[in-house]
Amino acid sequence: MTESLVHPNFKLNGKAVSGDGLWEVAHRFIKEGQAYQESVGRFLLDWLSASAKIHVNTSGSTGKPKKIELLKNHMRNSALATGAFFNLKSGDTCLLCLSCDYIAGKMMLVRAMLLGLDVYIAEPTATPLQHIGYPQTFRFCAMVPLQVQASLDALERIETLIIGGASVSNALKKELLPKKTRCFETYGMTETITHVAIRELSEASRNPFRALPNVHFSLDDRECLVIDAPKIASNKIVTNDQVALVSDTEFLWLGRFDNVINSGGVKLFPEAIEEKLSTYLQDACIVAGIEDERLGQKLVLVMESDSTQKIDLDLFKEIKTLAPYERPKEIYYLPTFIRTKNGKIQREFTLQKAINNQ
Repeated sequence: MTESLVHPNFKLNGKAVSGDGLWEVAHRFIKEGQAYQESVGRFLLDWLSASAKIHVNTSGSTGKPKKIELLKNHMRNSALATGAFFNLKSGDTCLLCLSCDYIAGKMMLVRAMLLGLDVYIAEPTATPLQHIGYPQTFRFCAMVPLQVQASLDALERIETLIIGGASVSNALKKELLPKKTRCFETYGMTETITHVAIRELSEASRNPFRALPNVHFSLDDRECLVIDAPKIASNKIVTNDQVALVSDTEFLWLGRFDNVINSGGVKLFPEAIEEKLSTYLQDACIVAGIEDERLGQKLVLVMESDSTQKIDLDLFKEIKTLAPYERPKEIYYLPTFIRTKNGKIQREFTLQKAINNQ
């Protein structure tokens, strides 16, 4: 059983490790390692166990975190699909710098074990590349946007980078385009065992997400994405993501159904507006709707900033990409947004805290 779960060429931090040797590594990480290594050790034991299932915690970015079951066979299929998409070969190096408490970190290990990669494990800080000495470079790595932003000066050490966990802002995208690193934004969730669709960051303003092999898309009656991926999920997955379907394997992401704002009868997608604003605003921001007698919901902007340098509302009239109804009517300031452990902004809590701080 262990042999089928671990490629014979698998390496950990540059050293060959057999399937049986992984048991020893896992126990050592749990007994002697730091917190992030303990997390790696616990997952290794889960992966090597006789159980056909893995229990995984969701991130909690869109609601209360919950524990779900995933089939190891589905995780295997997901890893193989990623390997095929990016042409990962046995012996390639990869960097694990995400927490193994969540699916993204777990799947980096699974890809390495199944494909025979040499995985280097770094503490999942904002600047993980600082923990891996030069001249080590990596064929493949996954990061969240906060890590990418803080690692811009060292990205040349990574050949292919996938970015997930939160949207890539226009400002970050502009900084990534001149880099030699090929950067891809991913779409997925815990239930889909990380990404099921990928788009390469390019000069194109809004290129669509493209499905991985054996994944197809449709819409429900809310115009939300439905994912049909029989190799990684037993049933179709109905999401709360509103999209514009380009084909059954491509879509443009518009925003979360539960975030949509109805202002004066006009449907507003906060994420799309935030993408436009990110070109002009340096600080992180979200837009949201608050109750308004005339409009039903009024569009407001929340800035991750103190209020010492306030923004004039007239600025939004100068942003040509913003339609009149997409211009915020009020601005709130909050020094620090409320985020999940993997960096996703918790919108509802952040908005409420910003309002209470005024």
